[in-house]
Amino acid sequence: MRARLIKEFRFEAAQTLPNLPEGHKCRQMHGHSFKVEITVEGEVDEAVGWIYDHACITEAMRPLLELLDHSYLNEIDGLENPTIENMAAWFWRKLEAPCAGLCEIVI
Repeated sequence: MRARLIKEFRFEAAQTLPNLPEGHKCRQMHGHSFKVEITVEGEVDEAVGWIYDHACITEAMRPLLELLDHSYLNEIDGLENPTIENMAAWFWRKLEAPCAGLCEIVI
């Protein structure tokens, strides 16, 4: 049987979106309470009863959350223009290797 596992994380951060037109309110510094859902998918190991150890996702996310929480996102390599879409791609690049079966990131 195939199944999906979704694990949720939260962090607070400030950002600006420098590529938006002059006068757009999001060009100015502002903050958000971010929620990130990491989803992995795979076959359920019948002996263990799960597809993936939740702790592995937490371990992969720990250094990322330490970097992001209460930060200015634009100062982080790869997040110079931290739109939600760019953030999802950034998370994907960081989590693809340690999180086998990664299939979705929702922010």
